[in-house]
Amino acid sequence: MSSRSNQRARYSFANLEEVLELPDLIAIQRDSFDWFVQNGLADAFRDISPITDFTETLSLELEFDPNDDLLRPPPKFTVEECKEKDMTFSAPIFARARFMNAETGEIKEQTVFMGDFPMMTDKGTFIVNGTERVVVSQLVRSPGVIFQPGERFRLRNLSKHQLVTGTIHPYRGEWIEFDVEHKPGKEPTAGTRVARKRRLSIFTLLRALGYDEENFPGFIEAFVEEFDFLQDQYDKEIAKFDTDEAGAVQFPTQTDSLIEIYKRARPGEPATPDSARTYFENAFFEPRRYDLSRVGRYKLNRKLGPELDALEETFPQLRGQLDRPEVDQPVLSRCEVLASCTYLLHLAKGTHGYRLDDQDHFANRRIRSVGELIQNQVRIGLSRMERVVRERMTTQDVEAITPTTLINIRPVVAAIKEFFGTSQLSQFMVQVNPLSGLTHRRRLSALGPGGLSRERAGFEVRDVHFSHYGRMCPIETPEGPNIGLIGGLATFGRVNEFGFIETPYRKVADGKVTGEIVWLPADEEEEYVVAQANTPLNPDGTFSADRVLVRRSPQAASLQDLRLQLERDEFLGATTEISAVPPSEVQLMDVSARQIVSVATALIPFLEHDDANRALMGANMQRQAVPLLRAEAPFIGTGIEARAARDAADMIIASDAGTVVSVDGNQVVVDYKGSGKRTYRLHKFERSNQNTCINQKVIVREGQKLAKGDVIAEGPSTDNGELALGKNLLVAFMPWEGYNFEDAIILSERLVRDDVLTSVHIHEHEIDARDTKLGEEEITRDIPNLSEEILADLDDREIIR
Repeated sequence: MSSRSNQRARYSFANLEEVLELPDLIAIQRDSFDWFVQNGLADAFRDISPITDFTETLSLELEFDPNDDLLRPPPKFTVEECKEKDMTFSAPIFARARFMNAETGEIKEQTVFMGDFPMMTDKGTFIVNGTERVVVSQLVRSPGVIFQPGERFRLRNLSKHQLVTGTIHPYRGEWIEFDVEHKPGKEPTAGTRVARKRRLSIFTLLRALGYDEENFPGFIEAFVEEFDFLQDQYDKEIAKFDTDEAGAVQFPTQTDSLIEIYKRARPGEPATPDSARTYFENAFFEPRRYDLSRVGRYKLNRKLGPELDALEETFPQLRGQLDRPEVDQPVLSRCEVLASCTYLLHLAKGTHGYRLDDQDHFANRRIRSVGELIQNQVRIGLSRMERVVRERMTTQDVEAITPTTLINIRPVVAAIKEFFGTSQLSQFMVQVNPLSGLTHRRRLSALGPGGLSRERAGFEVRDVHFSHYGRMCPIETPEGPNIGLIGGLATFGRVNEFGFIETPYRKVADGKVTGEIVWLPADEEEEYVVAQANTPLNPDGTFSADRVLVRRSPQAASLQDLRLQLERDEFLGATTEISAVPPSEVQLMDVSARQIVSVATALIPFLEHDDANRALMGANMQRQAVPLLRAEAPFIGTGIEARAARDAADMIIASDAGTVVSVDGNQVVVDYKGSGKRTYRLHKFERSNQNTCINQKVIVREGQKLAKGDVIAEGPSTDNGELALGKNLLVAFMPWEGYNFEDAIILSERLVRDDVLTSVHIHEHEIDARDTKLGEEEITRDIPNLSEEILADLDDREIIR
C-alpha cells in the first residue's frame, strides 16, 4: 500500500508567506528540565561541596556526573504503571561522596543514594502520586542593578522626596539601595540602605568599600567636586568630625564606617572592628552568602561596564586601582558599588546619556522555568542536609565515619516532595482538551514564591508593555484578580540561557529582506529599527513602498532634565516610537503576523477584526471546550491547528519511516526501517484530570506505509491530525419569537438527536467494604425491608444504572 499522509490538505488564502516554522511549543518545559539534569543538579552539589566541620579537619565532598549511568539509572516504572498504581514517575539519583580526614590523610569514597527525583514525561509533565502535574514557568525580577524615578508623596505625617533610586538585586543575598533625596527648601542628599536597614550617608558606604581618605587621598573631595550638589551634605558631615591639635579634620577610617554599617545591621550586638569587617565581607563578597548568578553578572557588566571606564577617566586617583570583576564572578566587586553610586548621581544631575530603567520591561523581568525552580528546591534541601552532616561530624567517632553514616537524605527528599505537592507553581494539569494542556505548559506566572502577590500587584505590572511584543501574548490572560499576572508565551517566543524571552526577526540589509533570522531579547531589540511582518515586499525581497512603517529605539528614555519631569509628577519612561522611514534605514522585520500572540489566540480566525476584550474571552474559552463524541476540524482555520495538536502530545506520531504491521482496538504495531518493530498501546476511555474522556483512535490501516511525522492515532478533540474543538454549525443571527432573548440560544433538535454536541465524562466513585467487628461488610442489592421499586435502579452488580 502506498504512503499517504493522513493530514487534511488546506488551502491558504494568506497574503504573507511563513518564513519560519513554529518552534517546538513545549520546548520551554523540556529544555529547562534537560538543563537541570545535565547542569543544574551538578551545580547544586558543587555549591555545597566541600562540607567541613568546625575545626576544618574533616570534610565531605559530593559530586554528581550526569553522564555516568551508574549515578542516573532509568526510572523503575513506566508512566502508565505510575498512573495505574498512584505512584510518582521518578528515577533514583546517586552522588559520589568523598570523606577526607586532614589529620590522618585518610580518604573514604562511596556512592550514596540521594533520593528519587521526579522525572519529566515526553509530554513535558510530571506524574506525582498517579496524577499529571505541570510546573508553571515564573516571571520574576531579574538580578542586577536597576535605576528608577524616586517616590514623591506627602501624607499627613509621612513624606518622601526622592529624585532617583538605584538597587543592586542579587539572585541570593542582601540588597544595596541608593537614593537621592531633595526636600523642599534644602539641598539634595545622597544616601544608601544596606540590607534594607536605616539610611546611611553615601560617603559612609564609599569609605566602608575602601575609597576613604587613607587609601585614596583626594578621591572623596574630587567626588564631591564632580557631583557639586552634594557639597552641602559633605560640609555638614565634616562639621561633625573631630579635629586634631593642628585643626585638621579627622576623617572616619574604613573601619569606622564598617562599624557604623554593622551597628545598623545588628543593633544590640557589640561592634568590634573584626566583626564589622567580617559581616560586610560575608554579606557582599562571599560566594556562599551572596550570588549574583550568571544573569546578574551579565546585567551588571552590561549596565556598569561603560561607567567603570568613565570612572578611571573622571577620577585620576582610581586609574589602575579598580578591582574589575572577572567574567563569571558570582559576587560584587567594590568598584561596581561605586559605579552604581556614580550612575545614580549622574541621573540626579541630569547628565546626558544616562537612562532610567523600567522595572516592567522584559529586559528586567526573566523566566524561572521548571529546571531552575527544582534546582532551588534541591539547594534548600542540600543546605539543610549540610547542617546535619556538620553536626554528625562532631558527634560521631572519627574512625567509624563513612559518607553513608554522615548523609541523611530526608531533607532533600522532603524539599522536592514539598515543591511538587504544595508549591503554587506545581499545578494539577488542566486536561479538558489538548489546547488547555498545551496552554498550561506554556503559561507564565508572576505569582508564587519570590514573585508578586495579587493583593499588592499594581496596575503597571499587570499592563501590556511594548517589550511584550513577540514574547508574551497581550490578549491571553485571566479576567479575574489575576489579570495581567498570568500570561502565555507568544508563539515564536523562546527562553535564552539567562532566562530572558527572545523573539525572531528577519535581517534587512540595504533595504532588502534577507533569509537570515536573528533571535533577540527585549533589551537588544531596542537598538534596531523594525518593520512589521505585513510590510509589502517585491518578489526580490525589497520593500515596494518608498516609506516603511517601523518601530524604533526609545527616544524619550534619555532624560535631559529629571527634576522638571518629577515636578510635573509625570515620568516619561522608555517608549517605542512608530514612524515611517526610507527602506534603507530598516534593520529588521517581523517573521510572522502571529508572532505577537499565543497559540490559543493564534487559533482565532480573523483575529484582527475582533475586539480585544472579546478576543481575550475567546482565547480563554477555547480551553474549556470538552471533547465531543465525533470531533470535526474547522472549515476555516488559521493554519496552526495541526501543529498545536501535534505538540500537545495527545496523539501517536510516527518517529520514523516505516510500515504498519497490525492494527486493533487497543494497539498498533509499526515496523520502522531503522529501529525495527514498535508496539503503541492506545489510551482507551481514560479519565482526565477534569473528568473528560481521553480516547485514542487509530487512523492508519494494516500495511500502510508511513513517513516520519505521520499521525498513527489521534486523541481527544483532534480530527485527521488537526485540533478540533467544536463543530461547523450553521448559525442564524435573528430573533425567534423571543426565545433567544439576550444570551439565550435555540438549538436544532437534530443536534441532540444525532449526538452532534454530545461528550463523554468519566467520574470515579469509590466505596469501601470493610472487615468490622460484626463481620465482613457486603455490597449487595438484597437490602431487607425495601421494595423492588426502590431497588429498580441497582443492576445485578449492585451498581446504580
